[in-house]
Amino acid sequence: MVLEGSSEALCPPPSLELRPSCNKNQPSPPLGSGSQSHDALCPEDKEPIKYGELIVLGHNGSLASGDKGRRRSRLALYKRPKSNGVKPDVIHNVSTPLVSKIGRSTESMIDFVVTDTASSGGGGQGQGGANGEGGQSAQSTISRYACRIMCERSAPYTARIYAAGFDSSKNIFLGERAAKWRTSDGLMDGLTTNGVLVMHPAGEFVSEPAPGVWREISVCGNVFALRETRSAQQRGKLVENESNMLQDGSLIDLCGATLLWRTPSGLRHTPTLKQLESLRQELNAARPQCPVGFNTLAFPSLAQRATIDKKQPWVYMNCGHVHGYHNWGFRKEKAGSSAVALTGGGGTAPATTGERECPMCRGVGPYVPLWLGCEGGLYLDAGPPTHAFCPCGHVCSEKMVQGWSQIPLPHGTHAFHAACPFCGTWLTGEQGHIKLIFQGPVD
Repeated sequence: MVLEGSSEALCPPPSLELRPSCNKNQPSPPLGSGSQSHDALCPEDKEPIKYGELIVLGHNGSLASGDKGRRRSRLALYKRPKSNGVKPDVIHNVSTPLVSKIGRSTESMIDFVVTDTASSGGGGQGQGGANGEGGQSAQSTISRYACRIMCERSAPYTARIYAAGFDSSKNIFLGERAAKWRTSDGLMDGLTTNGVLVMHPAGEFVSEPAPGVWREISVCGNVFALRETRSAQQRGKLVENESNMLQDGSLIDLCGATLLWRTPSGLRHTPTLKQLESLRQELNAARPQCPVGFNTLAFPSLAQRATIDKKQPWVYMNCGHVHGYHNWGFRKEKAGSSAVALTGGGGTAPATTGERECPMCRGVGPYVPLWLGCEGGLYLDAGPPTHAFCPCGHVCSEKMVQGWSQIPLPHGTHAFHAACPFCGTWLTGEQGHIKLIFQGPVD
């Protein structure tokens, strides 16, 4: 998926920082009509107040084509110089746009334009992954005016999510097939056609990562149990003891795109891009070797995460043994088997889609290249990268793989699957991840 953001709602980060801060030396984003100036957003004598960040799952640090202008995989919401809230009314008329609106529509009142991409249900790279560009789905299931986020302007700067958004006539827009009803106090409430689902973590996201329960949010911010299917006319049961208040680690699913909400306090526990680069250099400084070819392996730089390098580590997913690339070890060689050319900094290496037999333990399973997880906002800690998600091969800390492998993410209109947060590939195997077994240098 691709996300576009209004310059009023975000302050774009420098290219090498994952936790951006606004300053006078930082170039300002392109400003559209009616947008605030960069000086107004980030005054010289005052630190800008950040409400939180929205991070798109399925992109490993940036869009496949790169983060350019308003098109990026991560958006920060800052306090605006002037409020633009909404007063409740029977027909929900407003005089100004809301703090932040998200949807598929490209109209000017939408702050973040979301488009979905085809997810990966099998092995290999998923949407926006290291190897995949992610093709557009035939028909989007995301609502044109999907949801809106309102943030309080005073501490603790609480953020709340509401379904649907306002159209060009400043009215709440719901599709013809969307569920609608009048509440006991005379106000109208409703659900978007395919629903806006939210899951808050059961514990503290960074210390005790555990999945909560997926709920559906209404236009007025009420919380409901899930419908029988995403587009069913009958709403679920009202959940009175839960709220629409976002917290660190809350997931927002728009039926085709899933966003992660991180608070400023939660982001302080995540590694910066410089810290991830330091972890990469520490891995390479240990000089891991292929146990068969005895050649030294090295993770490519974060800037080259989209191509295979000749020194790149590969792993047998069923056992975790790390090797260099080789084109032998197929359990059953078949003439004319399909092959894929993997191009990297060292040229082209042939790769076959069949499973391989590990020469160390004779275990048979997928044989894939290893990639470092580069989106720091998805991390739960800054621990050493010792594990990898199966079957995509994205490498991160043990706490990271254990936490995300427990989270069922919505897929389509009624299915749920755990997926790699870096590329969107559905996790496979008993645990969805594997501990990596490196061999050190023999000299």
